[in-house]
Amino acid sequence: MGELLIILVVVVLLFGTKKLPQLGEGLGKAIRNFKDAASGKGGPPGPPAAQPRELPRPPEPPAGGAT
Repeated sequence: MGELLIILVVVVLLFGTKKLPQLGEGLGKAIRNFKDAASGKGGPPGPPAAQPRELPRPPEPPAGGAT
């Protein structure tokens, strides 16, 4: 418990009391995004599945045979 208090004091000294709410908000969003990504829900869907394309047919040889 004492280590946590020391870490908290150091963070307050480094960032100041005005930056702490912004840091907490950013950390909360990051954790939420990580949980959503890990569970597979939320966020934009992946790229759409590629639809198979029909390849152009090669030209057929003339019907009269080889000349």
